[in-house]
Amino acid sequence: MKPNVKLKTGNVGLWVLAWPIFIEIFLQTLLGTVDTIMVSRISDDAVAVVGISNQLFGALTTLFTTFAGGAGILIAQRLGSGRQEDARVIAIMGVTASTVLGLIVSIIMFLFADPIGGALNISGELIPLAHVYLTYVGGGLFLIGLTASLGSAIRNTGNTRGPMYTGVAVNVIHIILNYIFIFGMFGLPQLGLGGIAISNVISRGLGAIVLLVMFCGAFERRIRLRDFATFKQKLFGEIVKISWPLGLNSSAWVVSQLAIYSFLAMLGAKELAARTYLNTLESFCFTLGYAVAMAGQIRIATLFGARQLSEVYRSAFRTLYIGLAIVSANVVLLFAFGKALLGMFTVDGEIISIGVTLLALNLLLQPCKMLNMAMGNALNAIGDTRYTMTISLICMTTIGIGGSYLLGISWGWGLVGIYCCMIADEAARGLLVLRRWRGRKVLYAAESQDGGRQAVQCKAAEASF
Repeated sequence: MKPNVKLKTGNVGLWVLAWPIFIEIFLQTLLGTVDTIMVSRISDDAVAVVGISNQLFGALTTLFTTFAGGAGILIAQRLGSGRQEDARVIAIMGVTASTVLGLIVSIIMFLFADPIGGALNISGELIPLAHVYLTYVGGGLFLIGLTASLGSAIRNTGNTRGPMYTGVAVNVIHIILNYIFIFGMFGLPQLGLGGIAISNVISRGLGAIVLLVMFCGAFERRIRLRDFATFKQKLFGEIVKISWPLGLNSSAWVVSQLAIYSFLAMLGAKELAARTYLNTLESFCFTLGYAVAMAGQIRIATLFGARQLSEVYRSAFRTLYIGLAIVSANVVLLFAFGKALLGMFTVDGEIISIGVTLLALNLLLQPCKMLNMAMGNALNAIGDTRYTMTISLICMTTIGIGGSYLLGISWGWGLVGIYCCMIADEAARGLLVLRRWRGRKVLYAAESQDGGRQAVQCKAAEASF
C-alpha cells in the first residue's frame, strides 16, 4: 500500500487522519471495558489485579515503543520533504528496535512475575491471581510493542485506516475468545483470569501478522524480511536524538503511574477496584480527543518537513480547540451518567460511592489532559522533545508522585487527594507546553536556518554565471 500522496503536501484534513485513529482507539478502549466487565464476573479481587497489572503493562509498553514514536515523527517529516527512502529505512529500524526491547521486557515479566507483583504492593491474597496474569499477559508484551510500532509507522505514512481495520478484527477475536476461555464454552474448562491471558496473546499475535504484511507494502519500495537487518548509523542517530527525550518522558510517566497505583494498593482493594472501573470509563472521555491529538501530530510533522511553518503554528491550536470541545462534551456526559455506568461493573456500594466522588474531579482532569496532549504532541512533532521531557520529569516527580503521597497517604485524603495531584500535574505540564508553543522558538530557528540555506544557494547560483 503506497503512502498517501496528499499527506506529503500537507493537505490532508485533520478529521481524515483522526477518525480511523479514533475508531481504533475506541475499540481498544471497548475491549478493555469488556475485559473489565467479564473479569468482574469472576471477582472484584480479579478486577483489582487486572487494573494494577494493566497499568504496569501500559507503562512498559510506552518504554519499548519509544523508538517507534520517534521514528514515526521522522517518517512524517521525511515524507513531507519528499525523501521516501529515508522514511522507509527509519520505519524499519524503528520497528526492529521496538521489537527487541519488547522481547527483553517480556522475558523479564515471564521470569519474575511474583517479585514484580510484590513490588506493586499487591496484597498476599491477590498474589496467586497476579502470578497468572503477570506471567502470561506480561510474557506476551512484545506483541504489543510489535503491533504498536508497526501501527505507528503505517499511520505516519498517512494510512490510518489499515491499523483501524486490523484493530476491529483483533477486538472481535479477543472478545469471542474471552467468552470461550473464561466461561468454558464448547466443553472447555473454565480458565477464569488465565483465559483472559490466553485470549490476549492469540488475538494480538494475529493482529501483529496482519500489520506486518501491511507494513511491508507501506512504502514505494517493498520491505522484505531481510531488510529488517538494515542499519544506517546517521539515520539511527536521528531516531535516537529525537527518541531518547521521549523515552525519559515515558519513563517519568511509568514511574509516576506505578507509584500512584502502589499508593492505591496501600489504600486497599476497594480503592484500587474503584480507580480501575473509573479509569475504564474515563478512557471514553478522551479517546476521540487523543485521536485528534495524534492526527494533529502527524499533520504537524508533515507540514514541518515541508517547511510550511505558518500552517504548522496554526494547526496546533486547531487541534487543541477541536480536542477540548470533544473532551469537554464527553466528560459532562460521564458526570451525568457515571453512577449508572459504574453499576455495570460492580454491585459493591462502597466501590460505587468512591467512584462517584471522583466523577466531579474528572471534569477538570480530562480537559487538562487534552491541553497537555495537543500541545505536547505538537512540540514533539517539530522535534522539541527535550523540553517536553524536562517538564515531565519535574512535574511528574514533584506533583504527580510527591504530591500524591503527601495528600493521599500522609494527609489521609485518599483517592481524592491523589486525583487532585493528577489534575495539578496535567495542568502544570499543559500550561508550560502551551507557553513554549506560543514562543515559537523551534519554528523561528527553522525559518532562520531555511533562510540561510536559500542565501547560500543564491550565492552559488550567482557564482555559476
